[in-house]
Amino acid sequence: MKKTVSFAVIHFTVAFTVAFVLTGDILLGSLIAMVEPIVNTVAFYFHEKAWESKMLKNALRGNPGRKTASFAAVHFSVAFTVVYLLTGDILVGSLMAMIEPCINTMAYYFHEKVWQKRATLNTWYCHHDSMIA
Repeated sequence: MKKTVSFAVIHFTVAFTVAFVLTGDILLGSLIAMVEPIVNTVAFYFHEKAWESKMLKNALRGNPGRKTASFAAVHFSVAFTVVYLLTGDILVGSLMAMIEPCINTMAYYFHEKVWQKRATLNTWYCHHDSMIA
């Protein structure tokens, strides 16, 4: 859950910035920034659960590129749908779907690398501590 929350913070920040720049409206930008990341955070949670399945874990272990690409597809779809429904504007929905997920996909990739490194370090420290005992 910590991993999901940490990515949600990044996502909210990026979504607000892009939505505000595209709409020029702080209220609409704020609404988009609240709704779109909430929907994507839920999608992220289930995406993580799917990638924790034994089959995916064994087949694609340690491959953040493929995992990032699969989440990007989910993210593009959610971004367009939410923004289009809130603005009624296909152009704004399309621009938001192209720009915001690209930025967040890059952020997701580095976020995933940090979490993988953290897991490796925790394993090393646990192993190291057990050797001392």
